[in-house]
Amino acid sequence: MEVLARADKLLKQHKLVEAIAEYTSTIHKLKTTGSQQVLSSAYNNRGQCHYLQVDFYKAIDDYTDSIKYNPDNTTALYNLAQPDLETVIKSFSKSLSSNFKEYSVKVVDCPDLTVSPWNLAQPGLCGAPSVADVGGVPNLIPTPKVEKQYNLDMVADSCGLPGCYVIGPSAVASKLLGKNAELVNNVKTGKDGVVKSMYTKIVDDEENVFECKKYPHNEFGLLGNLFLCRGLPGKVIHVTAKVRTGSLNFISCLNRGLAEDIPDPVAVGGTFLLTNGKAKLHVMPGFSSCPLNSDDDVNNWLRFFEMSGPLTHTSVFVSKDPGLDLRLEHSHCFSEHGEGGHYHYDTTPDTVCYEGYFNLADSIFRVDPPSETHMIGRD
Repeated sequence: MEVLARADKLLKQHKLVEAIAEYTSTIHKLKTTGSQQVLSSAYNNRGQCHYLQVDFYKAIDDYTDSIKYNPDNTTALYNLAQPDLETVIKSFSKSLSSNFKEYSVKVVDCPDLTVSPWNLAQPGLCGAPSVADVGGVPNLIPTPKVEKQYNLDMVADSCGLPGCYVIGPSAVASKLLGKNAELVNNVKTGKDGVVKSMYTKIVDDEENVFECKKYPHNEFGLLGNLFLCRGLPGKVIHVTAKVRTGSLNFISCLNRGLAEDIPDPVAVGGTFLLTNGKAKLHVMPGFSSCPLNSDDDVNNWLRFFEMSGPLTHTSVFVSKDPGLDLRLEHSHCFSEHGEGGHYHYDTTPDTVCYEGYFNLADSIFRVDPPSETHMIGRD
């Protein structure tokens, strides 16, 4: 946007004091003569400046005003200062070394991820990589807001990526499935769309019987942590790990390394396999008839299972929250043998093997954040 060009240039140069002054001057002018959409962008970008100055309260105020001035969009944008890949490789390697007996981290050309056992809808993870946090756990807990239903094409459009490829965990659109369930989104949006999503739901709440099946829809509900890209081949980070010796699960291990070593937020999306061993997963049953007011309430409501590999996961993780009320880690999985759900950790540390392909996001989009928030049920 031309009116913001000078301020945006200062932000990219990390001249934060000057950028804030420029955005503030522009905001004053836009309040009387400018468009609401441009004003929303000015508040959003000034909020990013405040975050980089570690002034979190001012950052949150500006992010809130950004959404207020563009309520039809309800999408806030955080542009990431992407670290170089060598820094990420060192961070991953250091953290893996304290949690796994064997590991490797390297940059490779992304293989064709449409083949078994990955079974993704597009071959790669490259091309305008971004992360979108949609809705949130407060839409589910303490009581479900079942009216919160989303469409992947609309999410892609609101993030400026129409027709993009979307993977990641969410809840299903309960109105379509007739029940709440875990969902792995795996969709090429747009007119030439391809849908290869999978859900896992409890079929019988009394008997704890579940099913993992195809989900032929672009709609999801309540919450979603999504990785968006063009689905193109390109350079990605390949990670393997075997024999867990520490207490962290595979994704938490990678994410802690980023949080400890890199000052700015880093957002990552991709896919990983639990190729050997078993994992603790949960599957949501039908919506609770009573409010879930604590983590104990949530755990008593969820149904937990031990499931066997190979399990194909889609995962999104963010090292630090830049004041957007993000869920920092979320992974769901499916398989060719009818098992899947929400990943917690492997239960066979002596034999477990992981392999994953990941890409770094350029931006974080916060779509329709809940008006009231809490930290219950975010494991």
